[in-house]
Amino acid sequence: MWFWISMFICNMLIPLLMVISGYLMYKHPPKEINGLYGYRTSRSMKNMDTWKFAHDYCGRIWVKAGMILLIPTIIVQLPFVHSSDGVIGSVTLVVMVIQLVVLLVPSTIIF
Repeated sequence: MWFWISMFICNMLIPLLMVISGYLMYKHPPKEINGLYGYRTSRSMKNMDTWKFAHDYCGRIWVKAGMILLIPTIIVQLPFVHSSDGVIGSVTLVVMVIQLVVLLVPSTIIF
C-alpha cells in the first residue's frame, strides 16, 4: 500500500507542477528576455511582444493541460491499489511517459 501511495504522489507531481508553473508563467512572466528561465525559443525571444505572448499562451495551455491530466491520472491509478509492486511500477511508468509527452509536445508545436 505504501508503494502505491508513493507512486500516486509521484504521478500527481507532473500535473500539479504544470498547473503551478503555467499559472506563474502567464501571471508573472520574466520581465526581460533571458536565456536562463522562461519559455525560451528562438521565436519567443525575438522581441518583448513575442516574449509576453509566448508566456501568456503557453502558461494558459499548461494550466489547462495540468488540470485535464489530473483526472485521468487519478482514474488510472485507483484500480491498482492492491496490485503487486511490479504492476504498480509499470502503470506509474506508463502514466508518467504520457504526462511527459503532454508536457513537452505542445511546447514544441506552438512555436
